[in-house]
Amino acid sequence: MAIGIFTDKERKPTIAEIVAAIGSQKPLWENLDSFMAESYKLKGDFAFYGKNYGWALRFRKAGKALLSLYPGREAFTAQVIIGQEQAEKALSAGLSEKAIKIIEDAHPYPEGRWLFIKVESEQDLNDIKQLLTAKTQLKQKRTSK
Repeated sequence: MAIGIFTDKERKPTIAEIVAAIGSQKPLWENLDSFMAESYKLKGDFAFYGKNYGWALRFRKAGKALLSLYPGREAFTAQVIIGQEQAEKALSAGLSEKAIKIIEDAHPYPEGRWLFIKVESEQDLNDIKQLLTAKTQLKQKRTSK
């Protein structure tokens, strides 16, 4: 089963179709979209990630993915990729048990752990924001040395 529900490469979903699909989760989607605009000055763009993932609203900075949002039915999934140092920092940052389990269970690829978090609550939003903060703080520290 795909991460998102829009899996036809030839047909990019419209905003109206996404809003209809995510339904009651629209405020959480909008919250993350606003967070990315306000905190990182980023506007999302849609990209197709293959039949196993589908179309996603992605946020990239300097060519690197920060966050991808995959619309689902009455739901959506957020993807954040974090490195080992970021995972260690995130695990000590007071995340929910759900987020900690996702980090611990994620396979460590060379580019990092691919975290897929089904967004169902304000707590999930807070976890994602903490993960993004951990990810970007470490990058800023490295570039300032």
